[in-house]
Amino acid sequence: MWVALWDSVRMLSLHSPVKQDTHTHTHTHTHRVRSVNWFFTPFNASAHGNLYNELPLVSSPPSVTMGIKAALPKYELYFYNTVLCLAMFWAASWVFEASSSNVNRKTFQSNVKPGWYYFGRKMDTGDHEWMMWFSTFKEHILFALSGHVLFAKICSMLAPQYRSLVYLVYGLLAVWTSMGWTYVTLILSHCILLYSISLVKIRWLCFVTGLSTLATFKCEPFVSWQAGFVEGDFELRHVLFYGGCGFTIMRCMSFALENCERKDGNYNILELLKYNFYLPFFYFGPIMTFDKFYVQANKSDLSRKEREMWNINLQAAMYVGIILMVDVLFHFMYILTIPNDMKLLKRVSDWALVGLAYFNLVYDWVKAAVMFGVINTVSKLDHLDPPKPPKCITLLYVFAETHFDRGINDWLCKYVYDYLGKKHDDVVKELVATLCTFGVTAVWLGPCQVVFFWAFFNCLGLNLEMWMAKFFSLEPFSSFEVEMPEAMSRRVRAVFNTFNFWCIVLANVLALNSLDFAKLVAKRLFLKGFPITTFITMFVTYCLVQVIKEQERKQALIHDPDPLPPTPAPNGDTTAVISPTAPTSATAQPVVDPSKKKAE
Repeated sequence: MWVALWDSVRMLSLHSPVKQDTHTHTHTHTHRVRSVNWFFTPFNASAHGNLYNELPLVSSPPSVTMGIKAALPKYELYFYNTVLCLAMFWAASWVFEASSSNVNRKTFQSNVKPGWYYFGRKMDTGDHEWMMWFSTFKEHILFALSGHVLFAKICSMLAPQYRSLVYLVYGLLAVWTSMGWTYVTLILSHCILLYSISLVKIRWLCFVTGLSTLATFKCEPFVSWQAGFVEGDFELRHVLFYGGCGFTIMRCMSFALENCERKDGNYNILELLKYNFYLPFFYFGPIMTFDKFYVQANKSDLSRKEREMWNINLQAAMYVGIILMVDVLFHFMYILTIPNDMKLLKRVSDWALVGLAYFNLVYDWVKAAVMFGVINTVSKLDHLDPPKPPKCITLLYVFAETHFDRGINDWLCKYVYDYLGKKHDDVVKELVATLCTFGVTAVWLGPCQVVFFWAFFNCLGLNLEMWMAKFFSLEPFSSFEVEMPEAMSRRVRAVFNTFNFWCIVLANVLALNSLDFAKLVAKRLFLKGFPITTFITMFVTYCLVQVIKEQERKQALIHDPDPLPPTPAPNGDTTAVISPTAPTSATAQPVVDPSKKKAE
């Protein structure tokens, strides 16, 4: 919310320069305003989500102009990086100490279990989803995905025009084998229902039907009745049931809404089945909107770019390395189990508590990046362009960019947030768009206290960013930053971004852990820890924000490099600049028409 202050001031300075009385001052000030424009590029942030059983983080602000090209001295950046690295090691040491000294606590017994023999330490197994993917059921998941890759490759070589049909057949057989024919019947019934509604081509009716259908998987007695369609009783049954059903409804809604937008005829129901039963996305996502999937799955050109396969293999190796690294860290820092023990949390140091809050968000990003990354690697082998990995929480300091899953973000932005918010420059439309977006998200997650608290704080933070931008675009605020040096402007904005960073952390920690944990972190950080813990933490966060801004500056220079200086004249005279639209000489003669003869 604080980032809007200085960003809006600079944005307005590009359009409303302050007028001066004298000609000299007017010329100088106008030149200053124009030079400011070289340091800023338009910035559009977007909303994002999380895994299907977590909280999608949705936000996207109006376009603002940000000073991401303002440079700082190198020694200052070295200082920020040094402070940040030392602070990370310091916080990690406190978390390690809390983990080692309490490993035998009774409350740890359910989650802290024997780990790798080589380390001789117990391992934090508090995240059952991570353990399911990379420990308990990794053989089953790898077997299913490997079969998909094998059959898809054979089809691409022999009959590439039918590859989307092969995806459908293999996906149906895999779902049938794992969950039973009654579950397949349940999924098909929802697909047929939403396909029938899409033929009417009434957008609001598709939304009402889709959300009502989605609500049947969140409310009793509908949940228990539909869960009875799954055959057998195995540990993965619960996860696969809700994952497959939830993502099916979201995909069917995407299909229905895209069919409403189609002017000429309707999409075939076979296209919906191909889209929904694509196995890599079926149970765990991410969501790719139907319009993108339809184009990519039916394209005839299957040639690859140069070094594309090398990049895919490199990404796969990188994900394997990250999985091993996370498992190793779970032997030394019990960041998932400690936040569940409130008695222990009240006794740990402020630095351990702050570190736990930060590391939990970083881990959740890593989990989303790895799990979606594994699936995306498979889909890239099928010549698809899946949603990109999420943006790390370490690189976020505005609510507008808070996201973990770009697939959920694309869906919500395309069909709800951007559709209602339009250009996101109107306060009322923005409020309506955010409320509707978080309303859909609440249905997707299932209404509960944690969801409501999370939605309220994120929705408030997102709207406050816009309200603050509107407020500080007024005079006299709009003139302040014009007179300020670029580097100082960046430093001042980083101060406001620092407070915004911890608003984001606290707003999302309550969703990932618990409301009590978030309240305890806020109390220790701003009340009991004041002033020492508060100021030190904020200073370290300020260093982090400056490091983030430096990365943004480098990316901006790559995508929008500064113009080269004008080439000096050959004789060394640089005082005169020739305008391409001006005449080359004051005595230039008019061009004579050759068809006319000289008069005698």
